[in-house]
Amino acid sequence: MGRNVLWLMLLIPLGSFAQSARLRPAPQVWMPAQVDSNSPVFWRDYQFHVFNSAGTPVLSWGMHQFAPMNSETVRVDRDEHFPMWIEAVWVDEDGTIYAWYHHEQLGVCPGTDLTVPHIGALVSYDGGHSFQDLGLILTAGDPLDCSAKNGFFAGGHGDFSVILDRDRQYFYFLFGNYGGPAEFQGIGIARMAFEDRRNPVGAVWKYFNGDWTEPGLGGRLTPIFPVATAWQRADANAFWGPSIHWNTHLESYVVLLNHACCEPGWPAAGVYVSFNPDVGNPQGWSKPKLLLEHPPGYYPQVVGLVVGETDTLASRVARFYLHGYSGWEIVFTRQDEEPEEEPSPEPPVDEVVPPNNAPRP
Repeated sequence: MGRNVLWLMLLIPLGSFAQSARLRPAPQVWMPAQVDSNSPVFWRDYQFHVFNSAGTPVLSWGMHQFAPMNSETVRVDRDEHFPMWIEAVWVDEDGTIYAWYHHEQLGVCPGTDLTVPHIGALVSYDGGHSFQDLGLILTAGDPLDCSAKNGFFAGGHGDFSVILDRDRQYFYFLFGNYGGPAEFQGIGIARMAFEDRRNPVGAVWKYFNGDWTEPGLGGRLTPIFPVATAWQRADANAFWGPSIHWNTHLESYVVLLNHACCEPGWPAAGVYVSFNPDVGNPQGWSKPKLLLEHPPGYYPQVVGLVVGETDTLASRVARFYLHGYSGWEIVFTRQDEEPEEEPSPEPPVDEVVPPNNAPRP
């Protein structure tokens, strides 16, 4: 987490007639608090809410994503799994909020700064202001490798997003696997039955060798986007940090991926996009295509522009955020339509003022 890169930008269209995504410039806007992960969005009482995290989650809310917002630090009933980054949420019809977090276990490799990430679950009954920690639900079963040269992780599972399928049967977790044999590293996928959201520990199952047979706690996995060069190496070449949403215009799931390659320091080599009409088919993802070369940061995600749209639900045009900053819209095109160049709408505010700790281009 917290990796710095040069602010170099190149916008690249992804074909003219295939299902595609492209970026176009738009007025700048920043998320309201410091960003070091995916920033999940939800609507409550007709207001836009977002969690930003940099080791401690912050909840912000306002009329829409371009409006002034109130912010406060999230309270959690125990600090066992801090530092904590809230990366995904789901809101039940009764207002109960289920959230999932990335936790980095410290001190696992004495004499180094390496940590090991795990994924856990939370529940809130007060609109996301405070949470109960339900425990860890996704962990790696491989031994830690304290000789890893990526600069951050000695293994583990983290940097993830979560989406409920259209039939409301399963929550799907797309996450990074940073350890074990190279053939098992990359973006993994797991799922949990919708009815198990209240009691998630032991209820998550990883995809492995064509089936959902491996336990979330310690089980094996088959990556859906395997690494090209293992995370143990300084020149790791891999996708990580998936951000998934359902796109109503495409009628498809879309995932945005960070790409690290091929030098020490976890450099940002690009943002990629992949499509899949059925999230329950892990082999159905299209080959990732480059969306943004030499990106000015990590953690790409969309935020829909229509009331009710979020980071997991968007339509033809959405905001594209990177490390909490947006100077772009992302436009999605179906296979049966040709992309059109259109002027970018101005945000519905007179001025956008970044917070002091927001990344700037």
